[in-house]
Amino acid sequence: MRTVLIIDDNPGVGEALALALSLRDIRPLFAPGPEQGLALLDRERVDLVIQDMNFSADTTSGEEGVALFRAIRARHVDVPVVLLTAWTRLENAVELVKAGAADYLAKPWDDARLLATVENLLELAEAGAEVRRARTERRARKEALAARYRLGDLVVESDATLRPLELACQVARSDVPVLITGPNGSGKERIAAIVHANSSVARGPFVALNCGALPADLVEAELFGAESGAYTGANKAREGRFDAADGGTLFLDEIGNLPPGGQMKLLRVLDTGTFQRLGSNHTRQVKVRVLSATNADLKAMVRDGTFREDLYYRLNVIEVRLPPLAERVDDILPLAEHFLAGRALLSDPARDALRAHAWPGNVRELKNVIERAALLSGGQPISVDLLGLPDAAPSAQAQRSLDEPSRAAIEAALAAAHGVVSRAAQALGMSRQALYRRMERYAIPPDS
Repeated sequence: MRTVLIIDDNPGVGEALALALSLRDIRPLFAPGPEQGLALLDRERVDLVIQDMNFSADTTSGEEGVALFRAIRARHVDVPVVLLTAWTRLENAVELVKAGAADYLAKPWDDARLLATVENLLELAEAGAEVRRARTERRARKEALAARYRLGDLVVESDATLRPLELACQVARSDVPVLITGPNGSGKERIAAIVHANSSVARGPFVALNCGALPADLVEAELFGAESGAYTGANKAREGRFDAADGGTLFLDEIGNLPPGGQMKLLRVLDTGTFQRLGSNHTRQVKVRVLSATNADLKAMVRDGTFREDLYYRLNVIEVRLPPLAERVDDILPLAEHFLAGRALLSDPARDALRAHAWPGNVRELKNVIERAALLSGGQPISVDLLGLPDAAPSAQAQRSLDEPSRAAIEAALAAAHGVVSRAAQALGMSRQALYRRMERYAIPPDS
């Protein structure tokens, strides 16, 4: 059951709040003063605190309440605190909210508004706790991987990236072929390099070939090499990628673009470990770990007859799927900071725009955007305009509109939120502090 601690020197206030909370299936705890309240917090699991600000009959300064609030924040930073006081000056509320108060309610309070505030904050606290648990779990999993495997400087924060990384590390020591799938620019070659770095052939070479970047008539020569005179322009013998990767790993990117002749010969190498250079009858023997990657639907290509079914199953012993960056939102800002390498800072609107962008070019596009922005920033904080994102201009305009809402917009948001400032701020896209400052400017009372 959710638990709310009430700290107030008036037993009548405690009884009234306890009754109201109990009707919402919320367990109330009561402490008549700061010392007793902190002791309960240290001893009990508490989800939210409602605290008075005035504990001395001879003063209305609220010094004891401020001291209590700061003690709670210092010792129980994740517990939201609602301030309940007879103060009516908005600047007092603003200062306390800046210091971390979840919300501010004036005495005498409205039960409906108070309960709505408590319910909303409890839901937010539960969601925040779940996010923190998930983040802690991901951090532990990443640290376990980093302790056991060589990950290089790979940036991973999202579960959507951590899962395929864990699978890649798990199969790295085996000798089976691995097919890495995902859109262009998502980091498939980085995953392949990690598989190689943690494989039994890690001391051998890592050789990469983009099968989509070569004319079809040169793919076989690239893969298997060619003797002098094997084709027009072959003035001397050349080594193929299989020769170069002997004793190590060959990474074949965009494997779906391999022409039929190359597919047939690749299947033979995978089955026998042998091949012949173009223009030669000599059979060569190699030991190569083959990793491949594609952004194409190879199953559909098999059905269409454009990709060999036997080769598909030979390559796809283990599939590691790397999702697009749009599905790895938690990776976006850490990746951006990694690419910036301390050259500049991202403004808050720029950070929002980066997270909101669809990233059709994935990590490669993000890197290019950040590199460009860093060069143009001159070391100043990077604005939305410097990102040059096609969908950032309306986002920036919307952000400016949210930063400066009209009086009517604020009053409408407060009405829709039943006076709960935190909900109104969320609807307006603002922090509670910013909304309080705007309310003060428009002379909108906090109990509107």
